Amino acid sequence: MFSRLLGRRSSGVTRGGGLFGGLQIPPTAGVLSCRVLDPVNEPVQQAEFVLTDSVGRKVVGGETDPFGSVVATIPAGEYRLAVTAEGFTPYHANVTITEGGHSGLGDVTLQITAPPLLPEPGDWEIEPMHSQIGFTARHIGLARIHGRFNTFAGAIRIADRMEDSAMHVIIDAASIDTNVQMRDDHLRSGDFLDVVRYPTLEFYSDRFIHRGGTRWGVTGALTLHGVSRTVTLETHYLGIGNGMEGETRAACRATTELHREDFTVNWQTMLARGIAVVGNSITIDLDIQVVKKSA
Repeated sequence: MFSRLLGRRSSGVTRGGGLFGGLQIPPTAGVLSCRVLDPVNEPVQQAEFVLTDSVGRKVVGGETDPFGSVVATIPAGEYRLAVTAEGFTPYHANVTITEGGHSGLGDVTLQITAPPLLPEPGDWEIEPMHSQIGFTARHIGLARIHGRFNTFAGAIRIADRMEDSAMHVIIDAASIDTNVQMRDDHLRSGDFLDVVRYPTLEFYSDRFIHRGGTRWGVTGALTLHGVSRTVTLETHYLGIGNGMEGETRAACRATTELHREDFTVNWQTMLARGIAVVGNSITIDLDIQVVKKSA
């Protein structure tokens, strides 16, 4: 976005002072600016904004800066602005951009939205048919490998106070699946997961930390390859809904980053020959649905 404002020497309009002093603006464009605030007039950082044209095509988008500000050069025309942020009601407005003009919206105040209902206290379990545990890793420093674990189970005890809840997840290490049989056999071998010695990966947590809105941090011990390390799942709670048979479900997405050397997973054979088959960092992504545990 700011690359459009900085360093151009085309036949644009140069703003001589004020907010846009010394910046080159193309002659067929104008500038949009605003500041995004919460109800107590604090800036909303990393709020997303998108400007679309009359047929709904995205023209420009980005995030607010640490001061909640938006500044963008836009081709002259009529647009629809949307501003969204976690925990706030979306803001929409029509915007007119004129050639060489400045469309300043001033302060845009986002209203706090009601958080989704939390699951009721009790014992819940992961519903595997509508859940997925996936991962992404670099392959020989170039392309990315995408994979998943096909077999897993998990239980969550929801406490009266959500922060006092606990969860336990067990993953079958041999169920790793990257859609390439030879690679999967290697991942199961002693060079990597060593599934004969370490048949499961386990995660246990009793620390649920509310980060605001629908964001939670779930911190616990991950045991992989016989080594336990503390990791945090950055979790986006999606709310409660009903399944096809009317059962109550709760859903969330979560992600974390692992460093394979923390778990003594060093690809001994390949690394001895100087070949870094998989990068050091592995991203884990979870899409989870849970249902009340049957009696």
